[in-house]
Amino acid sequence: MSKVLIIGAGGVGTVVAHKVAKNEIFTDIMLASRTKSKCDQIAAAVGGNRIQTAQVDADRVEELVALMRSFQPDIVINVALPYQDLTIMDACLECGVNYLDTANYEPKDEAHFEYSWQWAYQDRFKEKGLTAILGCGFDPGVSAIFTAYAAKHHFDEIQYLDIVDCNAGNHGKAFATNFNPEINIREITQNGRYYENGQWIKTGPLEIHKSLTYPNIGKRDSYLLYHEELESLVKNFPTIKRARFWMTFGQEYLTHLRVIQDIGMARIDEVEYNGMKIVPLQFLKAVLPDPKSLGANYHGQTSIGCRIRGIKDGKERTYYIYNNCDHEKAYKETGTQAVSYTTGVPAALGAAMFARGLWKGAGVYNVEQFDPDPFLAELGEQGLPWVEKFDIDLEV
Repeated sequence: MSKVLIIGAGGVGTVVAHKVAKNEIFTDIMLASRTKSKCDQIAAAVGGNRIQTAQVDADRVEELVALMRSFQPDIVINVALPYQDLTIMDACLECGVNYLDTANYEPKDEAHFEYSWQWAYQDRFKEKGLTAILGCGFDPGVSAIFTAYAAKHHFDEIQYLDIVDCNAGNHGKAFATNFNPEINIREITQNGRYYENGQWIKTGPLEIHKSLTYPNIGKRDSYLLYHEELESLVKNFPTIKRARFWMTFGQEYLTHLRVIQDIGMARIDEVEYNGMKIVPLQFLKAVLPDPKSLGANYHGQTSIGCRIRGIKDGKERTYYIYNNCDHEKAYKETGTQAVSYTTGVPAALGAAMFARGLWKGAGVYNVEQFDPDPFLAELGEQGLPWVEKFDIDLEV
């Protein structure tokens, strides 16, 4: 039996709270964020007095330490901001608590995605006998577990990997982001990168695009981005010759994004306004719709998966493994839209894998380093069923 502390009360934290509360392995659950009232609302929606709540500033190690020492969790599920990964990891080390997150650390003053900061914690977690599980959302997360499953069961050698992420939903807003606007816009407006023949190749933001066909959705314009799981996957599966990540965007979304950049609202440096220092992107976040609020009017599906080409028994094979998630079904179960749902479900399931001793080891791990089988055996039951297709045209 296990005690779990969830940090973060946005859309993803809401899903994690709902899913963790349904799992009897978690005997004690606490949900904490900077704004306790948000935690209280989620706890009330879950019901059953399953969830305690607390206020904590995840930027402050001393506050995190005090909360962990008071509650004494076995594992922390970090669904706060990526800027806060390291302070939460520091507090876990000080208190002897295991750790899981859904997105890699990035510094506040630079849109830069890299695992080096968290991988540097390897020796400290190992010496303490603690487990840190990195990137246990959908992408990163299930996308990496899909790749590990393909390598274990269907390929002797994975050579080409394309992760494809489509959101074909419609929320009725002129412009809104599906997760934290600040993180989302930083991610999309940076230069792209992909891995090929042992090196990283840089592209302009959204410079490379092509039309791809998604199951039950059809053709959508898909744009090459850099995404953090590429870094760990090419390290852990060294036979990969090329690895890329694609995401769909509609033209109206891209037009709004271009205007936001052109007028300086995507800036992450401080500017002076009325004698105060503000960050334009943080101000924009304050006036855009809260991603958690989109669910009530969201229709359509997401489709996320891996398209893989490689060698099995001396022959070239192709393989496509994916999940489609319905926005309306996600909202009916948890009050959130499918983008939050597809991130929160794997985080809760990953924590259960740890609590049951199925994913464990002293040190820092990306999810593809664990056995994918028990995780995928339960993923469908948790609300994210997956489909395999063999020897098809991958379009990439």
